[in-house]
Amino acid sequence: MTFASGECHNILAIETSCDDTCAAVVTDDGEIRSNVISSQGIHDRYGGVVPEIASRHHLELANLAVDDALERAGITLDDVGSVAVAQGPGLVGALLVGVATAKGIAAARGLPLVPVDHLQGHVAANFLEPDPFEPPFLCLIASGGHTFLAEVTDHSSFTVLGQTLDDAAGEAFDKGARLLGLPYPGGPALERLARDGDPTAVDFPVGRDRGLSFSFAGLKTSLLYKLRDEQQSVKKEDLAASYQHALIEQLARRTETALRQTGHTRLAVGGGVAANGPLRERLAQLGVELKVPPRELCTDNAAMIAGAARFAEPVAFPDYLSLDAYATGERGL
Repeated sequence: MTFASGECHNILAIETSCDDTCAAVVTDDGEIRSNVISSQGIHDRYGGVVPEIASRHHLELANLAVDDALERAGITLDDVGSVAVAQGPGLVGALLVGVATAKGIAAARGLPLVPVDHLQGHVAANFLEPDPFEPPFLCLIASGGHTFLAEVTDHSSFTVLGQTLDDAAGEAFDKGARLLGLPYPGGPALERLARDGDPTAVDFPVGRDRGLSFSFAGLKTSLLYKLRDEQQSVKKEDLAASYQHALIEQLARRTETALRQTGHTRLAVGGGVAANGPLRERLAQLGVELKVPPRELCTDNAAMIAGAARFAEPVAFPDYLSLDAYATGERGL
């Protein structure tokens, strides 16, 4: 995306791929002027995200989040040069709310619209100020819906080297937490419980050698069987710590293999699981230059969508009026 010399361009971005209603203002040079994340806080009673409920809440919150982002950035819509939006992958109903909101704002002012792949956004979170991480590098994305290793050689794309064969890492965290009787979202709750446990107490599987692919279904089943064993007397803290350790070890070992195979000496991380403290500590032991965005840029957010939009082609009005959302990306992720 190019602009007139010396022109300061503000990108208004919207992200509604799951249950967080997000809006942000980011400049074309990667400065985050605001980053609003409105968590719906209602899905915990169901033990997971209910798509229809998420969509209805996005309808209520989308415009409020945009207004908040503009106010925090100290600008109005008159100061916005383009609108970016997460087009997919994600929950289609939720995404459609964000896409429709972005279309309405952009069309009302004749602004260009930049559709962004949600996963490209997670990669692009590493490009934002104040410490942008420039390609080339290896990137581990681990979230509630996706887990994959990618080679990043430019700002606008990535090449998938390996991905999960079943559950995503974040989903495995949430399912494990549910088995342990912990509230949703499970990842943070499991991490808190694990702090008081022994990660070596239970020998959970870290996954068979599948090259650069991940598999977490067997780990989840192993925890289920352990809990069903009437003879077992392992404390929940130890189960949580051991389960978390096995998850992290699989992520770290596959990443280490990818670094060795590709020859990269620089590693970036993204996705909600990247907010996990023990994972950050484990990846720091791999002996390469490591970039982990702040926690608010790891979970779903709109600043990362704007970050990706900086390097994507905008669509002019009225061509984007037929733009649709998609549940699964072109890479099959």
